[in-house]
Amino acid sequence: MGERVLRGSRLGTTSYEVDRNTDLAPRQDVTFDCPHGHTFTVPMSADAELPGTWECRVCGIPGIRRDGSGEPAKKVKHARTHWDMLLERRSLDDLEEVLAERLAELHASQKKSA
Repeated sequence: MGERVLRGSRLGTTSYEVDRNTDLAPRQDVTFDCPHGHTFTVPMSADAELPGTWECRVCGIPGIRRDGSGEPAKKVKHARTHWDMLLERRSLDDLEEVLAERLAELHASQKKSA
């Protein structure tokens, strides 16, 4: 009979357990404030070590715990882009000169092939 009950069911994707008569783990709601004025609450376990910051659900910036016991967010250095590193090595005038040379070479090669 057990085989007939499981035949056609999606094993592993559907749970046949029910939540009736079970006690959920004790929880607490932790409130965070975003620097942009957003306020959000995150449910956490009652015995969990509470983080000082949590990512805002609206804008993604780390929000600080409302009760103030968390440390403030540290300033994050933004990642340098390819353009930033290029400007460290060359000036805009140098870059425009290199661009003009490359364009002249491309135009010359197109005239030869045409």
